[in-house]
Parts: sequence; structure tokens; C-alpha cells
Amino acid sequence: MARCVLPGFNAVMAIDSDAGGRPPTVPETTTPPAAPGATSGARRRRGLNRREVLGLAAAGGISVATLRLLGLAGIRIPGLSGQGANRTDWISPLGSQSARVAQLLRRTTFGASATDLEQAMSDGYARTVERLLEQPPAAPPPFPGGDLASRTAPLNLAKLQKWWVDHMLTSPTPFAERMTLFWHGHFTSDYRKVGLQYPFLYWQNQTWREHSLGDLKSFLLAVTPDPAMLRYLDLGQSSAKSPNENYSREFMELFTMGAGTFTEQDVRNGAMALSGWREPRTQAMIEADKLNPNVTPAQLKLLEKQVGETSKTGTFDKARAYTGAAFPFLGKTDVFNAEKVIDQILAQKATAPHIVTTVLAHFAINNPSPNYVARLAGRFRAGRYDIKSLLRDVFTSPEFVAPEAYRSLVKSPIEFMVHSLRAIGGTQFSGLALAGSNGMGQNLFDMPDVGGWPINESWISSNTVLARVNFVSGLLGGMKSVPPGNDAHVTHLDNVLSPATAQALNQATTDQQRWFTVLASPEFQLK
Repeated sequence: MARCVLPGFNAVMAIDSDAGGRPPTVPETTTPPAAPGATSGARRRRGLNRREVLGLAAAGGISVATLRLLGLAGIRIPGLSGQGANRTDWISPLGSQSARVAQLLRRTTFGASATDLEQAMSDGYARTVERLLEQPPAAPPPFPGGDLASRTAPLNLAKLQKWWVDHMLTSPTPFAERMTLFWHGHFTSDYRKVGLQYPFLYWQNQTWREHSLGDLKSFLLAVTPDPAMLRYLDLGQSSAKSPNENYSREFMELFTMGAGTFTEQDVRNGAMALSGWREPRTQAMIEADKLNPNVTPAQLKLLEKQVGETSKTGTFDKARAYTGAAFPFLGKTDVFNAEKVIDQILAQKATAPHIVTTVLAHFAINNPSPNYVARLAGRFRAGRYDIKSLLRDVFTSPEFVAPEAYRSLVKSPIEFMVHSLRAIGGTQFSGLALAGSNGMGQNLFDMPDVGGWPINESWISSNTVLARVNFVSGLLGGMKSVPPGNDAHVTHLDNVLSPATAQALNQATTDQQRWFTVLASPEFQLK
């Protein structure tokens, strides 16, 4: 293993390309990509280790032009086991503050532009951490018609996705958007179950942003009656007479405590305690219902009583809630309601480690040591589950900048594409990112299942690598001009390169070729 520093760009590279040096497009394979998270796909297969991921990413391009560009001619696409892969690793540069700052920004802000990096270097690591944590989230512009969504004027999914990606690209507080994306993948819902004839997904996006750096109890109190969540996990249909267990189960297993930390009786009793919520109704929804022949006059009269035009949360209906005797839940007997359920969950020893492990896998290191988790979890619980304090502990922990943490995480497709667009100054190409997200397996507001998206190594397969390379090709092909690329490998790759990437950059003769090499490199896929 070696740290490869470029001596300069003085060689000439002959590549198969379109006229004008346009980077090559890799032909897609004939097998359609399986969406990460599908039962038979990436979420259930054995995870790859980091070296296998690097090798698979490096060997993913199968066109002669791309193989020459990446310096990988003759290397075949390996199977998921990584056999035959070109295995590459690096010596960590995290002993220097500049590398630590760059890693922090890669993991928290979708990557830094040269200007962002310069400011952070001037501020220093500690001040940059505080600036990220203390900046109030900048609200996105209102989504046109979002609050008025109804059966006759449903949300446009593509426009809603573009609205959010545009804000990721232009927000003065990108860390808030990174955190909103994190919680979007943790407290899951999807447009297929929730539906677009309601403003619920739009509202949920705003709620997750608002609570992204608050305290976990307040967040959970907002998650439970969130209208999209009420519909997605059926809590809005649950009553004391007929409790629905979906939300109770997933709330404990996926959202807060983890598998194996509760009993089936806890699920049933939790469902009973959480009953009584219903979805809100806006005036726009009522007006659409009046035009719906399937809504009877009696139903319409009832719905009209439920209108709350300014309400962006569910309504608690005491008539549908449990009002009986005390019952046990997670080892305590009480007359539980939603807040008491949340308090009891937060009192469990499993809750803080579960949340901490999830946060570390997204921002610090996958499969963290038990001691690391226990230390942060103890502080998280003692600090009354303050999310901002947890993240401060993560970013200032020695493990965050330890050699083994360097390039130990894989960018999700959204992170990869937003970083690419920010790096190249192509913020007007958000539509290209949305077009590419399907082949890479991450569609906003469209989770594969209640477990959310997979992370890290699960994002990498031969098909998804090809989709990433082709996204870079389409992006650069659509740019009338690109920024100077001489220092792109320094700003975005820490000037720490594999021999193949270093060779390709030394052979590049145009800025387009340099940018293509950087953005399509295995190194850029990591954070």
C-alpha cells in the first residue's frame, strides 16, 4: 500500500471517446439492477468488505475506453465475492488537519467545493464542527401546491424529489439536509403506501428537518403522529378495539431498540397504548372528497368535522383510544399512552446503543467496536438523548479520525451525485441525478421496505457502478464548460490515490478527462 502523490500532468493519453474529449459512456449490462433492499437483493446478501468494494468499483467499467481511462485494462468484473478484483488501499492521511476537515465535510455536507474547503481549513477542525452543529437549518422554499395536495391535485413525485435535491445543492446549511436524508432513511415511509393525494410526504420532510438535531424524545413524539407515518405503518387505522401492531413492532425493532429487545406481548400492549390517532384532513382534501362518488354524504359529513387546515400532524381521538386498566409494557405496569410508551422505550438499555450504532455506520465507521458504542451511548443517554451532542461526540472522537476510519464508508447514490454536482458546479443538473437514482437504487420518498435503504458496501455492484460512471459521463457531456481540473484530486480525493487513478490523471490532457477520472474513481465513491 502506498500514498500516491501526482508528480504532474505531462503525459498524453489516447482514449476511445466522443469528439471533443467527451468521456466515454459505459454500456449497461443486460441484467436489470435489483433494487437495494429487495428481499432477494443487496439487503439479504453477504456484505462485502472494504477491499472487495474498492476492487469491484474499480473493475466495474467494462468498456475499453473506461478501462483505459481508469488504468484497469484487462481486469474482469469480479463476482460479489471479489475474486479477481483489483484490491487497492491507502495509507490514511488523517494525521493532518486538512485531511480531517475534508473527511468531515465529505460525511456531513455532501462534499466540499474548493471555497467551502478553504473556509473550513481557515476555521480549523473544531470550529468547523461547531459551525455545522450550531447553524439553524435553512428551510427550503415552499413546494408549489404542497399544502394543497388532494385527490384532484396530487403531489408530483418527480417535482417533489427535484425540489429536495435542489435544496441539497443550494442550501447554506447542507449538514441539515444530510441529517434530513439520514432520518428520511431511518424513520421510513414511501409514496406507494402513503399516496400522493395528500400533503403528508411533503410535511414529513419538513418535520424531519425541524427535529434532525433536537432531542430524541421530542423527535419520537413527532414521528408517532406524523401523517405519513400514520398511513405507512397503519397507526392511523388503529383503535383500542382493533389495535394494529405494525407501528408498535417497527417502532421498537427498527426505529429505537433493535431486534430481540422486546416480546410479542410488548408489541400487542404497545399497539393498544398507541391507539387513538387518525390522519388530519385539510380543506383541499375535503373539497376533493366532495367530487369523489365513492364518498357517501355521511362519510363526508364526518370528514368535514375533522378539517384542520393548519395541522401538519395527526389528531388524537379519545373515543378511539385505550382507556382501560393498567397493563405491562417493557417491564413496567401503567396505563400507557404514546408519551409514556416513548418514555419507557428511552428507559431501556438497548435504545441508546441502537441509535448510536446506526449513526456511526452512516457518519463514522461501520461495525464500530463495542467499547466505542458503549462510550457514546452512555453519554447520549446521560445527556437526555440530545442528538446534537451525540454528533459532536462522534465528530470529535478519536475513532472518527483514526486510520481505519479513512474511506471506510461508501457514499449512497444521492450523496455521490450531489457531491459530483457540487464539485463540478453543475447544480442545474439535479434532473440528471433523479434520472440516475433508479439505476443506483436510491429513490427519494420510495424506500425498498420499512428497514430503509441499505448502506455502505450494499450500494456497490457491477450494475450500480456502471450507473455511477454513466452519471458522470452524462453530467460532463452536458456541461458547456467545466472548472479547471488540475486540483480536483486534491480538493476531492485528498491527493491520496491508487496507482491506477494516479496514472490516469497523469495521462489526462483535458479538464473533462481529469474530472471524469476523479468523479468516476473508486476513491470518490468513498467517504
